[in-house]
Amino acid sequence: MNLQGKKVALFVAQMYDDREFWYPYYRMKEAGAEVTVIGPRAEAFSGKAGLTVKADLGIAEAKPEDYHALIIPGGYGPDHMRREPMMAEFVRRMHEAGRVVAAICHAGWMLASARIVQGKRITGFYSIKDDMVNAGAEWLDQEVVKDGNIITSRNPDDLPAFCRTIIETLA
Repeated sequence: MNLQGKKVALFVAQMYDDREFWYPYYRMKEAGAEVTVIGPRAEAFSGKAGLTVKADLGIAEAKPEDYHALIIPGGYGPDHMRREPMMAEFVRRMHEAGRVVAAICHAGWMLASARIVQGKRITGFYSIKDDMVNAGAEWLDQEVVKDGNIITSRNPDDLPAFCRTIIETLA
């Protein structure tokens, strides 16, 4: 699949899941997309496994209209991301514009904080099931769930299906 000309925003924050960040990062680049890493601030963040990545942009400089898709990795990063109202607002605006919003593992928390899961079919790491259901989502235990422009997966084992679905949707 060729994603030439497509721009993908990839969120990052402290204690992100290294696999859930780097696997999509390189898969999107491999498919030809331009990937921009966006964090609460344009600084370096450490993953759970110790890998460090520097955000290209802080959320204050990022504009949802510049991107075709947003990918949010899990780990503990989403708990830090959702403390930044501008990050949740970015997610909401991407969704409202019909752009791809993809979340894996604990990243569903960002979808709930952006208030975009009401009536949507969603999956994620099993420990956030109650949060998603209480936010109005229909919970499914599947490797990847696509409902409109929202794509969700459960954990790192689901990364191949997660990335394949993102790429197919963007192409």
